[in-house]
Amino acid sequence: MNSRGSGGRLEEFFNGKGFYIVLFLCAAVIGVSAWMMAAGEEAMESEISVMKRDESERVETVVIPALPEETAPPLVIPEPEESGEALPEEEAEPVWNEETARVPVYVWPLEGQIERPYSMEALRYDVTMRDWRTHNGIDIAAPLGTTVCAAHEGMVASVSRDDLLGTVVTVDHGDGTLACYANLADTPAAKAGDWVDAGAVLGAVGTTALAEIGQPTHLHFSMTVEGNSADPLAYLPG
Repeated sequence: MNSRGSGGRLEEFFNGKGFYIVLFLCAAVIGVSAWMMAAGEEAMESEISVMKRDESERVETVVIPALPEETAPPLVIPEPEESGEALPEEEAEPVWNEETARVPVYVWPLEGQIERPYSMEALRYDVTMRDWRTHNGIDIAAPLGTTVCAAHEGMVASVSRDDLLGTVVTVDHGDGTLACYANLADTPAAKAGDWVDAGAVLGAVGTTALAEIGQPTHLHFSMTVEGNSADPLAYLPG
C-alpha cells in the first residue's frame, strides 16, 4: 500500500513541474562540466605557452676554456764570427774651420824672371821715362809672343787699349780682387764677358806698352783689392 503511494507521488512529480526541475538541474550540471573542461584546457594552454616562452628565452651559457698563453722563445743574437778583417770605421764628417776653408788657387801667368818689382812705397828708376817713380805691378820678362794665362778664375771685366800700358785685359775674380794683364799683343784671346779658369789663355806678350818700351819684352801684371793697389807676389805661389 505504501510502495504504491510513493510510486504514485513520484509519477505525479515527473508528470508535473518536477520534470522541468530535473531537466534544469541536468542542463546546469552539463554546463558546469563544460565550463570546467574549457577552463582547464585554457589553463593548460597558458601553462604550455609560458613553458615554451621560457624555453625560447633560455640562454645557454657556454664556458670556453682559457687557452694557455704562448710564451715567445728568448731572442738569441749570434755573436759575429771573427774573420780577421777589421770592420770599416765610420767616416767622420768634416769640420769646417779656417784651416780647411777653401784657399783661392793662383798660378803664375807665365814663366820668367821678375825684371821690375812691385814698389808703391819706394821710388825706383824708370829706364823708359828716365826718372824715379813708383811701380804698381811686377814686370815678368818673357820672349815676344809668350802665352799669358789667367792667374785666377774670374770674369773678363774689360779688354782695352791704354795709352801708356798698351793692350790690357782685366779679370774680376768676384771677391773684390782684380788682375790686370798689360803690354799684351794687339789682339788678345779673351774678350769681355768671358769666364776664365786659372790657367786659361788670355793673350800673348807684346810691345804695346809705350811707358815701358825701353825694357826687355815682358808682361806687366798688377792687382787691386777693393780698389787699392796690392802686391801680386802676395797672391802668386812662392
